[in-house]
Amino acid sequence: MNKPFKRLITIRLITILVLTFVSSVGINSAPAFANAMAVPSLVTADTSLLTGDVRLACEAILCLAGSAQPHECSPALSRFFSIKMRNFSDTLDAREHFLSLCPSANASPQMMSLVKAMAHGAGQCDAKTLNHTLARTLGGGDAGETGTLISDHMPTYCAAYIQHEYVHLTDDLPRYVGKPDEEGFWADARDYARALAQYEREQAIKKAARENYGGGDN
Repeated sequence: MNKPFKRLITIRLITILVLTFVSSVGINSAPAFANAMAVPSLVTADTSLLTGDVRLACEAILCLAGSAQPHECSPALSRFFSIKMRNFSDTLDAREHFLSLCPSANASPQMMSLVKAMAHGAGQCDAKTLNHTLARTLGGGDAGETGTLISDHMPTYCAAYIQHEYVHLTDDLPRYVGKPDEEGFWADARDYARALAQYEREQAIKKAARENYGGGDN
């Protein structure tokens, strides 16, 4: 790992610690306080004090907190996502335990909630995964309808992760395209405009076809 990234890790970790400390003692200008007190003293910080899984856990927390993940994140994220148990709930618990190895993970209620949100939401909230986990098969019924319906309600664990105060993923929030009962689906933020335009074209074609066969707007 190169020196600039080591320094970035130290700055972000200690800044989080300062922010949580300042918040706990009731100082309103937490960000300004962190910038004034923490950053200047970090230039010579020694990150070699963190090693093994402890270091990887801290790096994973930092890497999972933002969408811009440099290649230096690979070891930590590989370690995090490699944790897999027989039961998925056990996998989430094991991943949370791993992140909790970082010394700052238990520094405040906010950090503890961050670790929990990351363990449950990381890798589970992209459009592809949402389209899989939120899909249910329609089973005929009186109308004889079949197919798949994808819910437009984002799981609470995704909201807890993406919208956490220490996470910067809001701009990458997956967005729902269309309506659930009209073949709607989730699209990643970067693909939303294209997906919406394609969806609207396809729905217009299907509507025209129904009207040609006397189906009206139904």
